[in-house]
Amino acid sequence: MFLRPDILCAVRNALFFAGLATFTAVFALQLQSTDARTTRAPAQEPPAPAASQQSPPSGPLIVLDPAHGGTDTGARGETIVEKDAVLQMARLVRAELERQGYRVIMTRNDDSNPSYDDRAAMANSHRDAIFISLHVASTGASGTVRAYYTQFGTPPPPAPLAASTNAKASNPPAGGLTPWETAQLPYLDVSHRLADLIQGELAQAFSGSGPTATGVPVRELRSVTAPAVAVEISSVGTPTPDLLTASATPLGAALARAIQAFRPANAGGTR
Repeated sequence: MFLRPDILCAVRNALFFAGLATFTAVFALQLQSTDARTTRAPAQEPPAPAASQQSPPSGPLIVLDPAHGGTDTGARGETIVEKDAVLQMARLVRAELERQGYRVIMTRNDDSNPSYDDRAAMANSHRDAIFISLHVASTGASGTVRAYYTQFGTPPPPAPLAASTNAKASNPPAGGLTPWETAQLPYLDVSHRLADLIQGELAQAFSGSGPTATGVPVRELRSVTAPAVAVEISSVGTPTPDLLTASATPLGAALARAIQAFRPANAGGTR
């Protein structure tokens, strides 16, 4: 059976327009969906990560100097050797100072014995440093602590030019070359003030400790081009090392308070 040409043409036209209507309906639905996505409120930005609650280390660099070391044992008691006691104390003092937000380095971390010049150079290589040398006294009432700043006696003879221009003596004060052996001279006043502030805190933290610092010749401090003090705790006669090192944490806290009081008058460095 054959369809008439006019009927076949009508069928083809009906199919064409039906397909066109379907395509138009689908396109309209897609367009509506796109418009809806376009007009939707933009997604919220993820919240920024919370800042760390711990403040970054700031302030001066504290150079802790455990005295002696190696074959230089320092003072000796029945159960205490100074070089060992000050190293253990320095580690605990460092931990307390860092807990308070200070940057700290140590002149030795083992049973070595850096030279005086090498110890001083660790402080002199930094623009904003405070040098604190730790000692244990051979005598004195147990549990008392004293702070010292250095004093010079008869002015030493001029150092040879080679010593005056030693590369280790970084950041010399303006006005010419400074002999390595007398580098602390321009800093005596600020070191004295820092020592007095430290002693004031020590007097409150350690019963029986004096109210003011003492000036004596301290070799460890003479070559430091920064505020420099020595702190000495009594004594090697303490019955056990544990009783001595137990004072390290309150000592660190006292040092932190003194440094905080010292800095407002020396903001931005002391050089």
